[in-house]
Amino acid sequence: MAGMNVKKGDRVKVIAGKDKGKEGEIIRALPKKGRVVVEKVNIVKKAMRPTQANPQGGIMSMEAPLNVSNVMLVCPQCKAATRVGHRFKEDGTKVRVCKKCGKDID
Repeated sequence: MAGMNVKKGDRVKVIAGKDKGKEGEIIRALPKKGRVVVEKVNIVKKAMRPTQANPQGGIMSMEAPLNVSNVMLVCPQCKAATRVGHRFKEDGTKVRVCKKCGKDID
């Protein structure tokens, strides 16, 4: 699995699937599986058994993971869904770069 260009806290736009066009923040990244969980996107119903934390139990709505290839990073500067490039700063640190406006994302 190739490295992911998005991480927890990034704003992303869904570009494929039933929630195409929706935007949200990544609340969990699963790099080994190549998936991300985005807030209020890909909502599924799950039957939950009663526990001490949730004594009621019942059917709960929750976000399911999306494949990382189905989301695109939204640049904080130009507010557009964009591809991600990388470059090295003078001090040797690697930063993500917006392919549309050319500004640093990190």
